Amino acid sequence: MNLSVILAFAPQTQPGQQPPPFWTSFIPLILLIVVFYFILIRPQQKKTKEHAQLLKSIRPGDKVVTSGGVLGTVITVKEKTVSLRSADSKMEVTKSAISEILERSGESDEA
Repeated sequence: MNLSVILAFAPQTQPGQQPPPFWTSFIPLILLIVVFYFILIRPQQKKTKEHAQLLKSIRPGDKVVTSGGVLGTVITVKEKTVSLRSADSKMEVTKSAISEILERSGESDEA
């Protein structure tokens, strides 16, 4: 395209009229960032904190579900891994693979 055609589409100001302040063009951008924060970023941060709290609270005897869908009972808890017993098999998975605690063990640490 020709440069003169592109410049013809630029907003025109009348001779006695002042152009709008430059900061008014930033208002929609700022509103978009705020909306993205409250709709996308903040809920994800909250979910991450809840999952980290869930991983800290895993105890032997808890019945859990892994992200792969394996149901098992926690045998031992180590720093980064968890040993599970599922049916007749025993496996070791990373703590981050635990997606949900279905049933807490009978023991109570909080008393």
